[in-house]
Amino acid sequence: MIIDSDAVRQQEGSSKCAGSPEGTAQDRTALVRGILSRIGDKWSVMVICSLGVRPLRFNELRRAVSGITQRMLTSTLRALERDGIVSRTVHPTTPPAVEYALTDVGHDLQCVLYSLATWADDHADTIHTARARYDERTRA
Repeated sequence: MIIDSDAVRQQEGSSKCAGSPEGTAQDRTALVRGILSRIGDKWSVMVICSLGVRPLRFNELRRAVSGITQRMLTSTLRALERDGIVSRTVHPTTPPAVEYALTDVGHDLQCVLYSLATWADDHADTIHTARARYDERTRA
């Protein structure tokens, strides 16, 4: 997110942030921090990537996200649903079948995450070399 410092200065003393319908610049900053914290969480990233293939039921998703506990998956799915990234559909069967899928916003985020993963893969050797040099320099 790019913050226009001139627009923020113009808004000083106002209860509204430039470019936002309501709230202060601090409210907006706190919201953005919260969103980044959520989407930067390792479990959220893994859930989003797993759901990028197709909608999954809870246990399918749990198997797809290696190492996640049932409690953590439940918590992560609730948070992602609250943020509008994941949808939860209950099918009227006995017992009820619950399916999780990415929303349009979730698919947009998935594209960003895949771009980030591609960047990491493209630069892994360079970063590995930089880490080795740094570690060697700081050991002395």
